[in-house]
Amino acid sequence: MAQDTPTAYRNLVLYQVYVRNHSAAGNFAAVEADLERIAALGVDVLYLMPIHPIGKVNRKGSLGSPYAISDYRAVNPEYGTKEDFARLIQKAHRLGLKVMIDVVYNHTAPDSNLVREHPNWYHTNAQGQPVTTVPEWSDVIDLRYPNPELEDYLIETLAGWVEFGVDGFRCDVASLVPLDFWRRARARCAQVNPNVIWLAESVHAAFVGARRRAGLRAISDAELFAAFDLEYDYDIWPIFQAAVTGAEPVSRYLEMVRLQGCIYPANYVKMRCVENHDQARIQRLAPTPNQALAWTAFMAFNIGPFMIYAGQESAAAHTPNLFENDKVEWGDYPLTPFLTTLAKLKKDPAQTAGVFTVTAADPAIAAAWEAPSACLLGVFNVRGAQGKVSVPLPDGAYPELLYGGTAQVKDGAMEIPTTAAIVRYAAPTQARWFHSNLLDLHISRDSP
Repeated sequence: MAQDTPTAYRNLVLYQVYVRNHSAAGNFAAVEADLERIAALGVDVLYLMPIHPIGKVNRKGSLGSPYAISDYRAVNPEYGTKEDFARLIQKAHRLGLKVMIDVVYNHTAPDSNLVREHPNWYHTNAQGQPVTTVPEWSDVIDLRYPNPELEDYLIETLAGWVEFGVDGFRCDVASLVPLDFWRRARARCAQVNPNVIWLAESVHAAFVGARRRAGLRAISDAELFAAFDLEYDYDIWPIFQAAVTGAEPVSRYLEMVRLQGCIYPANYVKMRCVENHDQARIQRLAPTPNQALAWTAFMAFNIGPFMIYAGQESAAAHTPNLFENDKVEWGDYPLTPFLTTLAKLKKDPAQTAGVFTVTAADPAIAAAWEAPSACLLGVFNVRGAQGKVSVPLPDGAYPELLYGGTAQVKDGAMEIPTTAAIVRYAAPTQARWFHSNLLDLHISRDSP
C-alpha cells in the first residue's frame, strides 16, 4: 500500500455521479447546480464517472458506454466544455468537496485518437487487429503494456488533469494495468499535488484467477495496495451479495471483513458501498426495504470509507442503463436524513480514533467502535429478525443517534430495531469479535 496513506481516509464519504443520467439536462452545469445538496449530505469526495468523449464504433446501446473513451484529454461535448467542467470543480472546492474522475487505462474505444496516431500501442490478434482480451467488452480494445511511450503519454495526461484541479482518480479495472505504471503515475501526480487520492477498482477474485489461468495480467488486491490509497471490496463482494439475499449466512461475510484486516497492510483502506453503477441497487437486492436500510447502515458503520451512489437518497431501485438516456429516479429524497446521519457518524471520534469490532452476527449484526474518549455500538437488522441480540454493554438506557430516542439494554441484550440503531456509550468495554469457526481456529503443535 502507499505507505503514507492516512487511516483518516477510512472516514471519507464519496458520492458517485453519472453525469449523463444525473439530471434532465445530463451535463456539468446540472451537477454543479446540485452540489449544495450533495455537500449537505456530509460528502467529502464527488466521484464523476468518465467525463471524456465516447467512441462511436461498436457502441453499446444508442449512446455508448462512458468507459469506451475516444480522447483522454478532452471532455464529452454532451456534458459541456472544459470551462464548464472547471466551474464545476471550482464550486465543489468552495463547498469543501474534492473532485475525483474515472481513469480508464486498460482500454479505449475502437476509434480512439490513439488508434489513429499510435496503432502499435494496442493489444492485437494474430491478424494484427486491435482487440479486447475480455470478449464481452465488445465496444473497447485493449492497450498493450509495457510500453514506455504509451505510459509517458498516460501519466502526463493524469498530471494535466491534476493541474486542471482534479483531486483524485478512480482507476477502472486497475488490476489489469501494470503495478509499476500506477506507481510512476502516483509519483508524477504528487509533484503537482501530493494529496491526490487514488482509488483502485480492484476486481473480483474469480476474475483475477481466470485472467492468470489464461496467461493474462491480473494484479491482486494485496499488490495494488503498493500504489493505491483505497480499493473496492470486490474481493469479498460476491459473499456480501449472497449474505444480503440469504444465500449465505451473514457470519460468513463478516468473517471475510475480518480477514481483510489480517491479510492487507495495517493502514489498508477498503471502500464500502451497497450499490454502484455496475451492481444492483440495494433496494432491489435486499428482500425488504428495511433490510436494505439495515445493510446500508452497517456498510456506512463498517471500517472503511463509504460511497453513496446518486439516487440512494431517494431509495431508487432502478440502476440507470450505462448506454442510454436513463435518468435517476429522484422522487423527494426520503433517505436524506438517514444518509446524512450516517455520514456525520463517519467523523465521530469513536470512528476516527477507535477500534472496530463485530460482536454478533445473529440474529442481527452488532458492532462497536471503541476509542478512549468515545464509543459507539450499532445493531443492524439485516435479516429482518425479531427479539433481542446480545450486546457488550452494561444495562441501562442509551441515546440512539440514527433515528433519535433511547435504546434499552437489559440483561446484556438489546431489542432488535426494525432497521438499525446506533448508540453512544462512555467507556470502552473491550468488545470481542464474535466467535469464529475460521480465523479463531487454532491447532496445537502437539496435536496428532
